[in-house]
Amino acid sequence: MVTLGIEAFLDAGRGGGEPTVGLVTNPSGVTADLESTIDLLNASDSVDIEALFGPTHGIRGNEHSQDEITEHVDEKTGLPVYDLTSQGNGRNGGPNGTTVEQIAQLDRLIYDIQEVGTRFSTFARALGRVLSQAARAETPVTVLDRPNPIAPLGSGGTLASQPGGTALPIVHGMTVGELGRYFTSEMSVDADLTIVEMDDWSRDRWFDDLELTWVPPSPNMPSLVTALVYPGTCLFEATTLSEGRGTTNPFELVGAPWIDATAFAAMLNDVDPPGVKFRPAYFTPMFSKHERSDVEGVQVHVLDREAFDPVRVGVTMVLTAFYEYSECAWVRANGGYPIDDLTGGTELRTATRDVRNGANLRVAIDRIVDEWEREADRFHEETAEYLLYE
Repeated sequence: MVTLGIEAFLDAGRGGGEPTVGLVTNPSGVTADLESTIDLLNASDSVDIEALFGPTHGIRGNEHSQDEITEHVDEKTGLPVYDLTSQGNGRNGGPNGTTVEQIAQLDRLIYDIQEVGTRFSTFARALGRVLSQAARAETPVTVLDRPNPIAPLGSGGTLASQPGGTALPIVHGMTVGELGRYFTSEMSVDADLTIVEMDDWSRDRWFDDLELTWVPPSPNMPSLVTALVYPGTCLFEATTLSEGRGTTNPFELVGAPWIDATAFAAMLNDVDPPGVKFRPAYFTPMFSKHERSDVEGVQVHVLDREAFDPVRVGVTMVLTAFYEYSECAWVRANGGYPIDDLTGGTELRTATRDVRNGANLRVAIDRIVDEWEREADRFHEETAEYLLYE
């Protein structure tokens, strides 16, 4: 059975006697026995937790993703909680806010959050922000490592920049500890970083091979299946189609009021990306896009995850939707297209225009996926030095 970073940390009685420690975590920070990292470290004699830092959705997972997590006191522990999501200059954080000031008062930061293996996840950005702010505060950081739940996929998809100037492919293939090593080197932030490694974990193992229980790191990541399809269907966040937010199957369901569920499923199954089947689906989002509207679309069912490529599936779904339905459109924000930020370029948006103008759909899918895979392959070769596990 895998020994998680938090378990190795506790077993070794680490902490070094530092009198003041801050903890960055959320509900996914648990042991294999589902004991909370917050509660365990707060009760431990090896460290003295003085503050908690909340990423998106907060330390207890009850914050909406768009809400600023205002400074408050955690009711269970009585510890102060500070925001890691704000980018402004206000009292709750950001590069020039009090997050750096609070970190500077600590002897160490401890980071324990379950990553989902995808660049789109806010937790990868949170880690980069923690390392940057801790370096400015001259406070060491200890990352308690956790499995990459979709590690057997390797790396895949187009590269795009992260805060601090680093770049990641859509599927990065790293554990959170390995991401920390990569960020520290590539961001040139001079962070004092320690990784508490796992025991008995290897990259060929899916999360459900590990005798561990999935604890959603965010409300929209309820299962391993969600994490598996997310790298592809997250592309729909930048479109006028629903990506299933507001349903019990976010990112597994995709649709819109103008979609014909049966026809759309048939078209996708005709393209036939490996390892997956598309089922006609009918749903009503309770919030987000098309709130309380009757929506038709598809549910993505992974039948063979060894053959499944989420990026290919996402590109296939996007190009097919734009090819068939003139109502499909890209969302605009701040004078641009968020899809260009998600994908690190204009290739996908340009391809949707091309297929509407008569370009061959299958050729367009292959061209995008092949180009992106070459980028991911280069990333894998160039970042091998940061990997900690076979």
